Amino acid sequence: MQVDRLNYREQGKGTREQAPSRVPQVSILRPGKPLALACMSALLLVVGCRQDMQDQPKIIPQRGSEMFADHRGARPQVLNTVARGQLDVDSYFNTGVIQGANGYKEEQNLMPFPVTLDVLKRGQERFNVYCTPCHSRVGNGQGEIVQRGYKPAANLHDQVRTSQPLSHYFYVMTHGYGAMPDYRAQLTPEDRWAVAAYIRALQLSQAATVQDVPAGAAVRDLKDIAKEENLPAGYAQPWTLPSTAVQAYPPITKEGTPGMAPAYPADPLISIPASKPAAPAGK
Repeated sequence: MQVDRLNYREQGKGTREQAPSRVPQVSILRPGKPLALACMSALLLVVGCRQDMQDQPKIIPQRGSEMFADHRGARPQVLNTVARGQLDVDSYFNTGVIQGANGYKEEQNLMPFPVTLDVLKRGQERFNVYCTPCHSRVGNGQGEIVQRGYKPAANLHDQVRTSQPLSHYFYVMTHGYGAMPDYRAQLTPEDRWAVAAYIRALQLSQAATVQDVPAGAAVRDLKDIAKEENLPAGYAQPWTLPSTAVQAYPPITKEGTPGMAPAYPADPLISIPASKPAAPAGK
C-alpha cells in the first residue's frame, strides 16, 4: 500500500506537471509591434488629410488672401468697368437716337464728341477693316465679296445715304440693317462714331468740287496720279457691278437701290429730303 500510495503521488505529480502541455498555445506580441502599427496608422492619416482641405484656394469676401502679392482678397476693378445698372445705355452716345415727341426714336445729324483728325484716322482704319469687304474703300457698295457673288451692299454716296443723319450709320452698325449684320461685338461705341464720321468725310470727298478746294491748293486728276504710279488703266474709272453679283430682294424705296432685306424691326423714323443733302456734322 505504501508503494501504491507513493506511485499514486508520483503519478499525480506527473499528471500535474503534464497539465500545462494541454493548455492552447497563445502568441504574445513583442512590445515594438503595437508602436510600429500606431505610427503607420498615424502616417497614413496625415498623408490622407491634405492641408488644402482646410486652406482652400478661394477668395472669401471681405477677407485678405495669400494668393496675391498685395494680400487683398478683392481684386482691383478692370479699367472702364461699369457696375450693372449704372451704365447710361439710353444716352445718345450709346444708342445714336433720342426719344422724339411723337414717340419714335429719332436719329440726329451730330456727333456726341468733337471730331478731330485722330478720330477720322481711327474711323478710316476701322472702316477699311470691317466695311470695305462689302462697301469697298470708296463706299460705293461694290466691295470684293460683292464682286464674288455676295448680296450688293448699300452705296454710301447715293441720295438716300447722303441725306441720312450722321447717327443713322451708328445705329446701323449697332443693330444691323437688311442683309448687313450688326457690328457691336467688333466695334466699340467710340469706334462706331469714328466710322460714322469717316463715312461723312468720305461722302464729302467723293462729291467734292473744285470750289471746295482751299485757295492755293493744287488740284490733280486721279487718272494722272494713277498713270504716274503705274496703276492699272481702269484704276481711276467708275466701278461697275459685275455679273456675278446677286440681288435676292426687290428694291425697297426707303432703302434705296440696290434692294436690301427687310429693315431692322425697331427702325427709327427717318425723314429724307427730296434732294437736299444733310448739313455737315456738328463738332
